[in-house]
Amino acid sequence: MGAVLRHQPGSPRIPARGKPVPRGASRLVAKEPISARLPKPSFGLFKRVTWPLLLLVLGFGAYELAQRLLPYADRPIAKISVEGDLSYISQQAVQQRIAPFVSASFFSVDLPGMRHELEQMPWIASAEVRRVWPDQVLVRLEEQLPIARWGDEALLNNQGQAFAPRELAHYEHLPQLQGPKRAQQKVMQQYQVLSQMLRPMGFSVARLELRERGSWFLSTAQGIELLLGRDHLVEKMRRFSTIYDKVLKEQQANIARIDLRYANGLAVAWHEPIAPASADKVAVQ
Repeated sequence: MGAVLRHQPGSPRIPARGKPVPRGASRLVAKEPISARLPKPSFGLFKRVTWPLLLLVLGFGAYELAQRLLPYADRPIAKISVEGDLSYISQQAVQQRIAPFVSASFFSVDLPGMRHELEQMPWIASAEVRRVWPDQVLVRLEEQLPIARWGDEALLNNQGQAFAPRELAHYEHLPQLQGPKRAQQKVMQQYQVLSQMLRPMGFSVARLELRERGSWFLSTAQGIELLLGRDHLVEKMRRFSTIYDKVLKEQQANIARIDLRYANGLAVAWHEPIAPASADKVAVQ
C-alpha cells in the first residue's frame, strides 16, 4: 500500500510538484467599465443657446402682458398738485401754463415738456415734475430770488443770473448793478462782498457798476460815491473802513465822493467847503 501525506497545521505547506513557486509581488487590476471610456456629453453650447432664448421668451411675454393690461392701468390725469413757496407767481398762473398737458393720460403725459414749459416762466428758477400713481402729477417749483436789478431791463438772482419779469417797476428799491453782459456773475459776487464790508459802517449799496475799462464805481444809499479802480477792491475797502472810523465818520453828511484809487490813502470831495484842518486828501501811515 502506498503512503499518504497529510498536512499538519502549523507546518509549512509543500508546493505541489510541477507548479513554479511565484516570486515577487502581484497586483490585480480591475477592468475599466465601458461607460467610463466613452466621451462625456458637453452641455456648454446648450446652455449658451438656451438662456438667451429663455430671456427673449420671458421679455416678449412681459411685453405682451403689459400691452394687454395698459388700457386698464393708463388713466386720464385727474389732478395736478403744485408745491413750493410761491411769492411772486400764483398757482392759478401755473395751472394755466400747463393746461395743454392735462388732457394726456397717466403714462403718456409729456413730463419733460411740462417741465420745460414751466421753466420758461420768468419767475421759475427750477421745476420738478413726476407721476403719482394712479392718476396724479406732482409739480415742485422753486422761485427766483431777486437780489438786484441788472441795468433797466432785468433782475439778478442770487447766482448772478438775469431774468426779466414784466413788473420791473415794482423792484426799483433793489440795488442796481451794471456792466458787460458776460460779467453778470462777477458783478453779483463783487456786490455781495462789498455789501458785507460796508454794512458795519452803516452803508448799503444803491448802485454798483463795472465799466468797460474794468474800473468799479459804487454809490451808497446814503449818497456817497466811491471810486474803486480796477483791482485790490477788498484791500481798498479795508483802508476806507479804518480811515472812516477815525476821521470821516463825523463828517458823513458832508461827504460827496471818495476816491480810493490811491496806493496809500484816499481823496474826499465835500458837498460844502470845510475848515483847512480837515484835509481833502488823507494818507495812511
